[in-house]
Amino acid sequence: MKDGDFIYIDYIGRVKGTGEVFDLTIEETAKKENIYNSSVKYKPVPIVVGGNFVLKGLDEALLGMNVGDKKTVEIPVEKAFGERRPEFLRLIPMSVFKEQNIDPNPGSYVTINNLNGRVVSSDGGRIRVDFNHPLAGKKLEYEVEIKGEIKEDSEKVMAIVSYYTNLDKEDVEVKVAEKTAEINIKNGKEMPSKAKETIFNTITKWIGIEKIRFVYEYGK
Repeated sequence: MKDGDFIYIDYIGRVKGTGEVFDLTIEETAKKENIYNSSVKYKPVPIVVGGNFVLKGLDEALLGMNVGDKKTVEIPVEKAFGERRPEFLRLIPMSVFKEQNIDPNPGSYVTINNLNGRVVSSDGGRIRVDFNHPLAGKKLEYEVEIKGEIKEDSEKVMAIVSYYTNLDKEDVEVKVAEKTAEINIKNGKEMPSKAKETIFNTITKWIGIEKIRFVYEYGK
């Protein structure tokens, strides 16, 4: 594989040392590890190699692999979620949480000023929140397999739509002609404007397409 290739991958991500699974695409393994979630769609994930779709360390490991190859990769902290930063541990007045109707129980996750964090403690009306990523400062290990490569432009567009929206092929129809992609979203599904912007930027960067037309289809 090389930068810009569109591929499907299966993977299991674990914390190095503890073996704790934090992310995976394989249903059988999820059930075996007792972390199965019926609301999750377990299936190979479409990515663009070198496109920052996955962690840097995993992206680099995909280079040179072929379809069908499997590999176990150790990801150092600096190529995973980075070091823990003490300045991301902050004291926030209880009044901020009350304004947003948030009950900051220790251990719960909250969003303050568009930042996600975990409540560490509560003392004297001030709440200590850790805004570091939960996996910051940890080495990771991935078992990864390249399941297939995507060659057709229409399939590449579909892969990007699926990656950013989790919509399946029964919900979306893609047509590509003369550097224009038409994305027909069926079954009354909605797509946020931010998602459309991200999809447009990604498609025009990695595929030879200059214009995108979003079509919404409704019917009985």
